[in-house]
Amino acid sequence: MAGQVKPVRPYDSPRRREQAEATRRAVLDAARDLFERDGYVATSVPAIAEEARVAVKTVYLAFSTKSRLLRAVWDLALKGDDDETPVAQRSWYREILDEPDPERQLRVNARNARAVKTRIAGILRVIRDAAPADPEIAALWELIQSDFYANQRTIVESLQEKRALAPGLDVDRATDLLWTLNHPDVWLLLVGARGWTPDQFETWFADAACAQLLGLGQGA
Repeated sequence: MAGQVKPVRPYDSPRRREQAEATRRAVLDAARDLFERDGYVATSVPAIAEEARVAVKTVYLAFSTKSRLLRAVWDLALKGDDDETPVAQRSWYREILDEPDPERQLRVNARNARAVKTRIAGILRVIRDAAPADPEIAALWELIQSDFYANQRTIVESLQEKRALAPGLDVDRATDLLWTLNHPDVWLLLVGARGWTPDQFETWFADAACAQLLGLGQGA
């Protein structure tokens, strides 16, 4: 029809998306470096922008606030990539649930927990230390705890379905035990403060989990 105005299509291109993703990743990497080096409170958005070589406005447009930026750093560290797939659907978590042998299941959990904690330990410490000073970070810390507990409970429920839990041990108590043994604070204490190697932590965690949840002897 004559005179009809054609709708304006938003401009988009693979190159532009790649540039935006590269800028976002540069900000996340810079933020993680500064948060882990200087702490959350002492790290400013302008300092992050300078480290990432972008404008301060770019950081705020992408993340809105410093606390949301920290949460994005956490998400990337936990998952290991930019994929939005939640932890419960990740292959390394599904591997644990799909293992038919209970002892092997807990040892795979220890191996995978070691890999994840090696990746997240630094930024996890930042979140824990910043939680008392920032309500949004406190909420993130609580979410990390609740999500972590739920993931451990799913593993315990899998063991219960196999009738593998030690006599007298129910799902609630077994989850408390696994959650405690696998808690990030334990990693920070043993590996971070006491100098254990990741190998030593994995072996201890696997042996302790098998003993406490399955009733097996140490080193079984």
